[in-house]
Amino acid sequence: MSAHSFGSDNHSGGHPEVIEAVLAANEGHAPGYGADPWTARVEELFREHLGPQASAFVVFNGSGANVAALRALGRPYDAVICPASAHLNVDECGAPERIAGVKLLTAECPDGKLTPELAESRITGVGDEHAVQPRIISISQSTELGTVYEPSEIAALAELAHEREMLLHIDGARLCNAAASLGVELRELVTDVGVDALSFGGTKNGLLLGEAVVLMRPEHAADFRFLRKQTLQLASKMRFISAQLEALLGGDLWLRAAGNANRMAGRLGAAIEALDGATLAHPVQANGVFAWLPDPAIDGLLETMPGDPPFHRWPSSERVEGSSLIRLLCSWDTSEADVDELAGAIADCLG
Repeated sequence: MSAHSFGSDNHSGGHPEVIEAVLAANEGHAPGYGADPWTARVEELFREHLGPQASAFVVFNGSGANVAALRALGRPYDAVICPASAHLNVDECGAPERIAGVKLLTAECPDGKLTPELAESRITGVGDEHAVQPRIISISQSTELGTVYEPSEIAALAELAHEREMLLHIDGARLCNAAASLGVELRELVTDVGVDALSFGGTKNGLLLGEAVVLMRPEHAADFRFLRKQTLQLASKMRFISAQLEALLGGDLWLRAAGNANRMAGRLGAAIEALDGATLAHPVQANGVFAWLPDPAIDGLLETMPGDPPFHRWPSSERVEGSSLIRLLCSWDTSEADVDELAGAIADCLG
């Protein structure tokens, strides 16, 4: 098989337009720590996409963006309500608790999506000095299970949060994929539905590295530059991250890159769904495909496919006798040939 990996959208390289932007930014000298024209243009691009009140701060990575955003919104005795499957809870090595100092209050969400009812069930102990204080609701868009929140679903969570004097944060590592899936502008998933803070993802959508924390309230943005520095997310040569974000957001690259990943996931999901012995665990709504396959077929695929790993066995509270759940992620550079080759390999292993 080809060397294309479906293990993660982090496995793909940088988009050629992003690489060109970095090379262009490498000409000559420029001030450090964000006092450069690339960063100024990126900050303006975020305002164009999300509204004049949006304050964007360029950072290195997604976990750093999440932790820094939570530090801006919460206090050391506060709590964050999130799905049990959230990246915050599963994949950040306790950084929200250790560094942001907040406690995570998780809810089981079978499809990865938090609802107002589930969030409400975790709002307890308000005003009790013996209890952490629920302060933030955090969701991932798209979710860790590949599902996508409709704008109305986010608006309902924002309404609950604000009614309870709380705030809503989005882990937008794959926000572009969600917007492409729904056919909406970025602001329709953030500004228009009452989101207070966003961790905007670029790395999974064609950047070499780079994300941004976007704060929608001036009181949270006023001193955030100090939190960014203290959270070890201030880049000295920030122009090289900003140049990538400018390439992504300055035109339609964000949509083209995410749209291709989504289309390829849809193609792969349809091919798997047509196979006897394979079952999709969740609707394919963004760039992730989650499927139940018999364990012998999975073992055969692992022997056949390149990559380390070529895909992931995915933890699930459900149990299907003799089968396991796998996650397959498509990227900006996944081709129809890549998908068809994988689908053929799955069919062979099932046969």
